[in-house]
Amino acid sequence: MNEIFQTLKMYFEYPFVTYALIVGVLIALCSSLLGVTLVLKRFSFIGDGLSHVAFGALAVASVLQLSNKMPMILIITVVCAVILLSTGSEGKMKGDAAIAMISVSALAIGYLLMNVFASSANVSGDVCTTLFGSTSILTLTPNEVWLCVGLSLTVVIIYTLFYNKIFAVTFDEEFAKSAGTKAKSYNLMIAIVIAVIIVLAMNLVGSLLISALVIFPALSTMKVFKSFRAVVISSAVFSVICAALGILISIVYSTPVGATIVAVDLSGFIFFTIYGALRRGVS
Repeated sequence: MNEIFQTLKMYFEYPFVTYALIVGVLIALCSSLLGVTLVLKRFSFIGDGLSHVAFGALAVASVLQLSNKMPMILIITVVCAVILLSTGSEGKMKGDAAIAMISVSALAIGYLLMNVFASSANVSGDVCTTLFGSTSILTLTPNEVWLCVGLSLTVVIIYTLFYNKIFAVTFDEEFAKSAGTKAKSYNLMIAIVIAVIIVLAMNLVGSLLISALVIFPALSTMKVFKSFRAVVISSAVFSVICAALGILISIVYSTPVGATIVAVDLSGFIFFTIYGALRRGVS
């Protein structure tokens, strides 16, 4: 154990480790906040669908050889998020069908573009890195860290200011409409915020594993807590702890960052499931 602490102490002398931990914790926090709403609205897989869209947008930005890919990825992902939520709630196509269609199409087009307009000799490696995450979280620049901090604080502030409205459209959208709440506007806001989170999380866990950051904290804490506020707070704490542990474990044992974080999330989910079952049995 002492050896592990010595290793961590050595690594924390390097700024890139601190940057990775800050960004990872902030992304995990933001993902958990919106995750509760998406799970309760039975739209959990929107994170998975939008992550595929972000992959396709990244491929387009790479083909165009843009120096800063973030704006294009963010715009495309936000537009698709709005389309998915509006289609799922009002259109003839159900939400899960819309997610499947858009996500599979974006994934296929992105992979096709990366092969046809290959910018490197190792296309398979580039694709794998984008899908499953890479060491890019450990090579963040100060500007990227500040961008993440700014966007994350914006997400937290928006969620805090509009908490009551988000609560209303999450549990009973029809009642919220009848009470005068502009449900469409708040659904649009949720779509934009989750799209921002997806784009931020690509460097952390990769496109295919992003949905884990969104759904695992909510599903885990729902096993123990029942009120919306308790689930939101505990979900945020759970997500932050798992992200920090995952990053630290990956640094010490040289494991993939994204996969390690998801493995820790899964372990937490199993623990909460067992604890919740025992608690109900005792009561």
